[in-house]
Amino acid sequence: MSGTLPPLVEPAAELTKEEVARYSRHLIIPDVGMTGQKRLKNAKVLVIGAGGLGSPALLYLAAAGVGTLGIVDFDEVDESNLHRQVIHGQSDIGKLKAASAQESLAEINPFVKVHLHTDRLESSNALELFEQYDLILDGTDNFATRYLVNDAAVLTGKPYVWGSIYRFEGQASVFWEDAPNGKGLNYRDLYPEPPPPGMVPSCAEGGVLGVLCASIGSIMVNEAIKLITGIGEPLLGRLVSYDALEMKYREVKIRKDPETPKITELIDYEAFCGVVSDEAASAASGHTITPAELKAKFDNGDNFALIDVREPHEYEIVNIKGATLIPKDKILSGEALAELPQDKPIVLHCKSGARSAEALAALHQAGFKDATHLGGGVLAWARQIDQSLPTY
Repeated sequence: MSGTLPPLVEPAAELTKEEVARYSRHLIIPDVGMTGQKRLKNAKVLVIGAGGLGSPALLYLAAAGVGTLGIVDFDEVDESNLHRQVIHGQSDIGKLKAASAQESLAEINPFVKVHLHTDRLESSNALELFEQYDLILDGTDNFATRYLVNDAAVLTGKPYVWGSIYRFEGQASVFWEDAPNGKGLNYRDLYPEPPPPGMVPSCAEGGVLGVLCASIGSIMVNEAIKLITGIGEPLLGRLVSYDALEMKYREVKIRKDPETPKITELIDYEAFCGVVSDEAASAASGHTITPAELKAKFDNGDNFALIDVREPHEYEIVNIKGATLIPKDKILSGEALAELPQDKPIVLHCKSGARSAEALAALHQAGFKDATHLGGGVLAWARQIDQSLPTY
């Protein structure tokens, strides 16, 4: 069936004998055929992130015969990645994710060219990078990068496929401000502004079911193939939400928001999204201690209360001996303030420092002016002080 949008890419001149053999199951689908496969061969796709969504997306883009793949990732492979980032293996721990992914893709399809971009994606380099590709796939897990990708795609006129995952739920859509059917929109039409800092936990804080990445990643590749070849109806103007526990898909229509400001330039996206609230940043300034300073408190026998503001299931994974568990939400609501000691200093900690900074602001406002928090959280403690503890 012909698509609702014209093909994104012109077909390559030919397929070799080896390529015909490799892609034969595509070629015998009338809607794809030789012409569609030649379009895939000629396509240049940039994937932002070689992590949970980027892993299955890259594997299947390469397997499908997309001729040129770009990988944007400056991070290294960590053991906690391996339950979901299936493009990497045990022997890749410590390698750059982009380099590890490139090695896997060479095994999947030697006919695909892979370009590595191992600098952090920023306002200073995004436009030049996007200009080199036909299509963008955004598999990142933070709002600052999502808005940067969106705005850079708008300014360069590129379509992009977006995916998001959290615990058992995933979402996917297609955004293209300059879509030739006149129904273009962008990510800001769906989410005009980022949520307040700390409102939406990241996958690092809330977790994600590993196999969910494959479900959403495959949807993203499916959309990419449709856009490149011009078949089917892309998810432009539609958001698909998937609940893995209920095994249900739900579709939401997205419409152009006339109130969405016109995007004219790239901005400071870290400042726009905020890692923590202004109140938390202010509270943490001058009231943050290092793991070494916390250890000194223990070693000196100081009389203080160490409060762990994570969730009970996180406390079961790893905890600092002597810490009392009081989840952040109970502190922010005021419910737990009566449980806190009035006669000794309080030190808060979480996984990496963001949640404890939010709780610290609430304590300062409630009158616990000498309260502090542990910079880097239990992860920093495990890495710098007690290496016998697991990290997550």
